[in-house]
Amino acid sequence: MKLIATAVAVAVIGTTAALAQENVIGQRQQLMKDAGAATRTGAAIAKGEAPFELEKARQVLTTYVKVAEEAVKLFPAGSDAGDTTAAPAVWQDAAGFEAAFAKFEADAQAGLSSTSDLDSFKVAFGTVTKNCGGCHETFRVKKN
Repeated sequence: MKLIATAVAVAVIGTTAALAQENVIGQRQQLMKDAGAATRTGAAIAKGEAPFELEKARQVLTTYVKVAEEAVKLFPAGSDAGDTTAAPAVWQDAAGFEAAFAKFEADAQAGLSSTSDLDSFKVAFGTVTKNCGGCHETFRVKKN
């Protein structure tokens, strides 16, 4: 009887851990989708394909701040397996990874403060999105 109870407990713990891992991966994937949508909106504004509206520009930058604040917490140890494109460097260089998100957040915050028109948005948007590319080069496995 004890053996069965122990086996059930181990199975429940294993299932719970797997579900938690899938949940954290899903949460960070959703945040990255949010960042991608913000980037598409920002790029359309910066290229003149969409009209500049201060509120939309601020929404783009606010999304980046939210992503930076939340995403860095969604890469706990053990969440490197499963449906993820996070590179091993995320866990091997945790300090560098956290610093990349801190810079992303600081640049987005600065952009929020400095954006008042299309030209200032273009500068802020360019600065912030350079962080995306740099982080993806180091901390993301390239999709084929």
